[in-house]
Amino acid sequence: MTGEPEPLRRDPYSPTMLEGDRILVTGGGSGLGKAIAGALLAHGAEVVLWGRRRNVLEAAASEIAMLGDPSHVMVDSVDVRDSEAVDAAVDRIFDGGRPLTGVVNGAAANFIAPTESLSARAFAAVTSTVINGSFHVTHAVGRRWIKGQLPGSVLSLLTTWVETGSAYVVPSAMSKAAVNAMTMSLAVEWAHYGIRLNAVAPGPIPTDFAWDVLDPGDTSVIGATDVRGIPAGRFGRPDEVANLVMFLLSDACDYLTGETIAMDGGQRLAGPSTFSDLTHLTQEDWAAIRARGKAAAAATKAEQHAAERTELR
Repeated sequence: MTGEPEPLRRDPYSPTMLEGDRILVTGGGSGLGKAIAGALLAHGAEVVLWGRRRNVLEAAASEIAMLGDPSHVMVDSVDVRDSEAVDAAVDRIFDGGRPLTGVVNGAAANFIAPTESLSARAFAAVTSTVINGSFHVTHAVGRRWIKGQLPGSVLSLLTTWVETGSAYVVPSAMSKAAVNAMTMSLAVEWAHYGIRLNAVAPGPIPTDFAWDVLDPGDTSVIGATDVRGIPAGRFGRPDEVANLVMFLLSDACDYLTGETIAMDGGQRLAGPSTFSDLTHLTQEDWAAIRARGKAAAAATKAEQHAAERTELR
């Protein structure tokens, strides 16, 4: 190695900035994952969507296919909590075509609740997806890049709680902090292989089911999903996050690694970017929040079952 910088290979503002790339997006069936996958496809990349529900993935694939080449969208039903399933699925990608060039760790689980009320199962539902899932995917793909002497880029979706922690979402705060530690650690360990790891920490962005389980509802307190706590005066948009993710995955910034970049309208700098103000909620408030979360979960399951019945006809 000469130490001399390499010339920029592609224009980061070009609509074909990701042409030739093949990128895995976990949690790609909904929310930010789907928005990111659509943007990647629109800028020339092949995308592989992972999630646990195939019907949701296929619906997402059909939705984003119009943004680019439909043949460049693939789906696979994979539970990222299962290391063997992840390894087998990564084998299918590498053996069935060109290797991956990038990974987006987007699979997540979360909800707000007083920590003393959490069961071990509830704790594991979040941590196994975020910590174990992110590691299993990063490890499986990274090992193959190293073995094949291939460069690669891993982008994880985190939150600003990695800096501050957050009350009432302790499993998520712990898990995201762990992935942040993985990002910094492997950025150093794998840099000489040409593998970069970075992360984006979005602020409040209303998306699908996630918003239902994190919004405390019509209360006088300011939670992390409350626009009153955001200096920019508005919520973020999925496309804004997707733009930053694309830039970080591209070869426009190969010298950037080990960083977590916040995109939150100034929220974390102005006050609690966490749910700390929810200490003022009453037991009745929490009961209403739990009921709303259960209703949202039931509605999601009902939609899934309806879609599955349609497929069987």
